Amino acid sequence: MSSVVAQPSVKPMQSLSVSPGIQRRHTLPASEVRPLNTQDAISVFEIEREAFISVSGECPLHLDEVRHFLTLCPEFSMGWFEEGRLVAFIIGSLWDRDRLTTEALTLHKPRGSTVHIHVLAVHRTFRQQGKGPILMWRYLQYLRCLPTVRRAVLMCEDFLVSFYHKMGFKVLGRCAITVGPLTFMEMWYPISGHAYMRRNSEAIRFPNAPLTVPPAQIDQHMDV
Repeated sequence: MSSVVAQPSVKPMQSLSVSPGIQRRHTLPASEVRPLNTQDAISVFEIEREAFISVSGECPLHLDEVRHFLTLCPEFSMGWFEEGRLVAFIIGSLWDRDRLTTEALTLHKPRGSTVHIHVLAVHRTFRQQGKGPILMWRYLQYLRCLPTVRRAVLMCEDFLVSFYHKMGFKVLGRCAITVGPLTFMEMWYPISGHAYMRRNSEAIRFPNAPLTVPPAQIDQHMDV
């Protein structure tokens, strides 16, 4: 495990002041996207375990590894919450080589320019609603706001290649990492330019990166 703690790349959201005569309403937002933290780790792992164990028998990240990355680099995570309940998430970290190696599974390289996307998962109740593609779209637009990030990479099983290809990822080739009998394809996405802003769409707040959800026409080929 890396012992280097990355400095957050984005500023925390400023709290809003409330006048003394106005009572704050303690209501949860209907829909919110924010960075994850270690308090979210158990919810993250429960969704991940249900999503992956039944399909491949392996979790991309175990609970201690989830906590590890949410401690080192929470700014490279993104969670989608509905009325305070986590419904989908992405966890990533920085990497500093052209291709993924076994070390990439546990290390965060603060000086790297590649974001390694460890896992994208959606709660079973909210699958087949397009939330996986939408959250990935938002995550990639968020990465465009980080000046040192040049690309995103991930590894997936062969049956998910078309899913990520529809989001703009390109195949790099067979990944050098194997987990038991499982083999993976390595895919990448170029990060350049500015985050896209769409009109007439629902805005979901994220620190220092006000993005919008893409149109409803987004391809819903598969929702993981």
